[in-house]
Amino acid sequence: MKFGMNSLAWQSPFSDPMGMLEKAKKYGCDIFEIAAEDFSTFSPDAVNDAVQKTGIPVYTICGAYGDTRDISSENPEYRQNAIQYNKDMIDLCVKIGAKVVAGPMYSAVGKARQCSEDEKKQQWDWAVENLRIVADYANEKGIKLGIEPLNRFETDFINTVEQGLDLIARIDKPGVGFLLDTFHMNIEESNIPAAIRSAKGKIYDMHCCANNRGIPGEDNFNWPAIADAVKDAGYDDYILIESFTPDCVEIAKAASVWRPFAESPEAIAERGIPFLKKTFTK
Repeated sequence: MKFGMNSLAWQSPFSDPMGMLEKAKKYGCDIFEIAAEDFSTFSPDAVNDAVQKTGIPVYTICGAYGDTRDISSENPEYRQNAIQYNKDMIDLCVKIGAKVVAGPMYSAVGKARQCSEDEKKQQWDWAVENLRIVADYANEKGIKLGIEPLNRFETDFINTVEQGLDLIARIDKPGVGFLLDTFHMNIEESNIPAAIRSAKGKIYDMHCCANNRGIPGEDNFNWPAIADAVKDAGYDDYILIESFTPDCVEIAKAASVWRPFAESPEAIAERGIPFLKKTFTK
């Protein structure tokens, strides 16, 4: 099991690979996750240089899905843009040695509305059709896709592991699984450990976040039960903390990021990483 931070806790958009990976090393991270909001703000070469010098690899890339990156949008231009955005993240993975592209790639964050059964069916059809294209591209490159269920306030589409399993089954392609996030699961799942166990064999990335996006362990979660479920699900790869700086341009409003979640962004890693290592490696 490897532990690390998502870049959104410290910087948005991601633009300083060396500074971010040096900070990750300082606070005991084994790995780092890049939120790829804007490809123009950093280069793969700069990431590779930082990885080589710090020894902190980047194994996962998390997408930032705004309105124009909505793969199930009514707007055909946005759907095509979303397909290309996902392909660009897959290409980035190949260039920097990452293994997983993850996030709520089925829709746009913040798209939460009432819609008719016909509209919902069309949304599913577009998501499945276009994610199959992305999955084929990912398989060609040897990259996995981790679909992230979000809470009801951030999406009207995939909120639970059960719904995610339905989407994965409809896509019906190898290498398509989950990014599970305890923050979202706390809102949507009646039994978080049971939901994790139901995803057995299909978890490719995991965000172990506090219930308020603050410091893991300084919250109301039953972390031993969650750790046992992760073990039962056969997952032993990446545990990451995803928090947010209020400067997150692409998703701050959609994710309702109005205030800091700890006394400093660094405190989330300083206390959260040791807690997760202790909890998940017993």
